[in-house]
Amino acid sequence: MSTSVADKWEKTRVLLKHGSVAARVPETRRFAPSQLSGMLARYGRVVAKPTTGTGGSGLILISKQGKGYTYHYQGSVRYAATFAALLTAVHRIRRGRSYLLQRAIPLARINGRPLDFRVKIVNKGSKWVITAIVGRLARPGLFVTNLCKGGTQLKSDMAIRRALSVSPARLKGEMRTLTHHCAGLLVQAFPGLGQLGFDYGVDNNGRIWILEVNTQPK
Repeated sequence: MSTSVADKWEKTRVLLKHGSVAARVPETRRFAPSQLSGMLARYGRVVAKPTTGTGGSGLILISKQGKGYTYHYQGSVRYAATFAALLTAVHRIRRGRSYLLQRAIPLARINGRPLDFRVKIVNKGSKWVITAIVGRLARPGLFVTNLCKGGTQLKSDMAIRRALSVSPARLKGEMRTLTHHCAGLLVQAFPGLGQLGFDYGVDNNGRIWILEVNTQPK
């Protein structure tokens, strides 16, 4: 039976230990008010996500807006005039759950809708084999691309051509190389992994970012 690692922070920490891939991971921290304040000051936009869980549930997109803040959750955007008001709103959503904070990467878009990519890789015993590379387009009005949240699955070549000015062959080649490398690092840390799903964001410059890794990809 394949090993499952639910804790997003544990998987992220493994990747951050290796300089070869650490630069591909957006700054990620355990939730704390001081970390949220600092990351908003540095980047302007931060995603807060549960440490465990799947399907894009519980994600909050937080943005600095002038002297106040907006937070995007479950399809609605609300305003907090002060940092204290923002914290109250976030704590209400968290309900005591452990959360991470991650720099929000400005994802490539199609008709204003955020796009990311899922790459699935399977351990065949003697080697890892990539079995799928697909694009995932967020439902209008949402920032999460998960299919269970109304996202649309796209063929990767078509998604790349519509959203970016880069070669699909080159970008997918980079994804394949990165995926194989990261799978090797993760299986060293968590022996018994049988499959992995990598969620990649690509910014408008064509740079690939590792948003999340799932050990039980759907």
